[in-house]
Amino acid sequence: MIGGRVVRVIAPAMAVTLALPIAPTVRRTAAPAPSAGARSAFVRVDQVGYPTGGPKRAYLMSTGPETGATFQVRDGWGHVAYVGSVGSSLGAWSDAFPFVYPIDFDAVATPGTYRIVVTAPIAASSPRFPIDVGASLDRNALANALAFYRVQRDGPDFIRSALRRAPAHLNDRAAMTYRTPRVDADGVVRGDLHPLGVRIDASGGWWDAGDYLKFVHTTSYTVDLMLAGIRDFPDLMGSGSPTSDFTAEARFGLRWLLRMWDDRRQVLYYQVGIGSGNARTAGDHDLWRLPQADDTLGGRDPRYRYIRHRPVFRAGPPGSLVSPNLAGRDAAAFALCFQVFREQAPSLADRCLLAAEHVFDLADTNPTGRLVTAIPWDFYPEVEWRDDLELGATELFFAVSSGGLPPGLPHTDPLFYLRAGTHWAREYVSGPNDAADTLNLYDVSGLAHYELARAIEQASDPVGLAIDRAGLLADLKRQLDAATSVAGHDPFGFGYPWNRWDTTTHGTGLSVMASEYDELTGTTTYAAQSAGWLGNVLGANAWGASFIVGDGTTFPHCVHHQVANLAGALDGSAPVLLGAAVEGPNHFAAHGRLESMRRCPPGGGDRFDRFNSRAVFKDDVEAYSTVEPAIDLTASGLLAFARQASGLY
Repeated sequence: MIGGRVVRVIAPAMAVTLALPIAPTVRRTAAPAPSAGARSAFVRVDQVGYPTGGPKRAYLMSTGPETGATFQVRDGWGHVAYVGSVGSSLGAWSDAFPFVYPIDFDAVATPGTYRIVVTAPIAASSPRFPIDVGASLDRNALANALAFYRVQRDGPDFIRSALRRAPAHLNDRAAMTYRTPRVDADGVVRGDLHPLGVRIDASGGWWDAGDYLKFVHTTSYTVDLMLAGIRDFPDLMGSGSPTSDFTAEARFGLRWLLRMWDDRRQVLYYQVGIGSGNARTAGDHDLWRLPQADDTLGGRDPRYRYIRHRPVFRAGPPGSLVSPNLAGRDAAAFALCFQVFREQAPSLADRCLLAAEHVFDLADTNPTGRLVTAIPWDFYPEVEWRDDLELGATELFFAVSSGGLPPGLPHTDPLFYLRAGTHWAREYVSGPNDAADTLNLYDVSGLAHYELARAIEQASDPVGLAIDRAGLLADLKRQLDAATSVAGHDPFGFGYPWNRWDTTTHGTGLSVMASEYDELTGTTTYAAQSAGWLGNVLGANAWGASFIVGDGTTFPHCVHHQVANLAGALDGSAPVLLGAAVEGPNHFAAHGRLESMRRCPPGGGDRFDRFNSRAVFKDDVEAYSTVEPAIDLTASGLLAFARQASGLY
């Protein structure tokens, strides 16, 4: 978020809450400036590649001045395809690297594999990268992302692979439900849990991150973005794609969300498992193991009873109001389910739409205290909810508008939901958090505004709406302009501070928003930013690293993920957790080991240390603050890659 916030950290090893200032500049003790004989330079590129017709920028980062330097773009045979001059200095990255220059090569449009070479004053060359049509570039990234979600599958319906050899948490099929417990300042449950005497099937779903907890909060967000991509880009994310068809995966996530919402009794369950244990019982974050061990872990030892038989937490009694953030994003997921599956799986679609309307009607529109997200709340300290109701109402408009509705719906007039969507959009725009963040788990207005603008157009702009398309576009622009302002103070042009949490997903989310705005306005106002912010995540940064595993040539090898660490390779070779978006640079690198954790990197060291300054990126299994992946961190990248592949950058 652009602005101050309390940030969640969720990791198998530990959970920490940190308050970040409004505009931090976290600077490590500067390394001494290299001597003249030790001068060095690096060319940083988007390692996934550049679309043939799109903007193309790389960066030259050096220890000494490179004013007036020329560069060559060489093809796979070493032939010079283009010669240009580096631009004016964009400023300093650090004391060690006080010079960063732009390298622009938009004119190179012939598909192929290239590298950039600078020969003087300080020589440097880039890794190889492709230039191709967008669909050819981004299909592999989408296929990698699909592989990540398949690894994250919990329950009996797992997908066998080099990383996954057995089903996990089969006891979730008859899980006991509990009241929400009290926790202390460290997120540890006070005393024992209080069962409700009701068992439900909470099996399936995706693990949230590098641990094995499951949350409606993050899963509903992920399903929202996944289904929107399937609907809007069927040839890239739907049945038209031979390599990255997310349809079955979205259905897998939906089935779990439907288990967690008891539509008959009007009860929402929102979490499976506990993170931090106490003196009497172990929690998920106290252990490092493969997931299939949990069903019998410790035999009958009572300390591990909530590992073997994981608790499911209820949000409130039957028929009670639902925290509006969860009501909104669940309603959106279920309404999108109807849009995507109404023809191929009509019974599922009908069930989804009934659930969507019911949960939306129970939204608490005057919440007090903290929103329901997770236990402890500090794992996911969300404070905004109006955007979630805007998104839920808008997706319900599209669903009800499509016809073929099941009997028994409380509302069958699509204008009911269009008016609700514009009401909550206006409340968001005039509320306390407007334009304080961009598209990510904590703020979905970047998607909701786009969807609502399309809904208003589809409805032929009826009178009496609380906000119009112009107002929605103005708010999208406000968020993008705030990001552009941040980018103006960064030599790599990134629109989010490098030293905050959730860096990677903010970059991909910004790319999506910039593309959405240009699509809605029929302009290319933010085309360079859309491509550039995605490129920043994929290697065009100070570290020269892609923050998505397997996307590009340099990416994290030591992700903070139990399955990847215990069953995968530790050197970047197969098998790795393909497609996993990690936290990315942060203001610190965490450390702390658990028994059974494989040391990574195996020989120690820190290959990115010399590039740390404004922020820190450490590729070490202990550093959950920089290399833990999560389902929500990966989700916005799906839309970013799909939009670029479609030429919408």
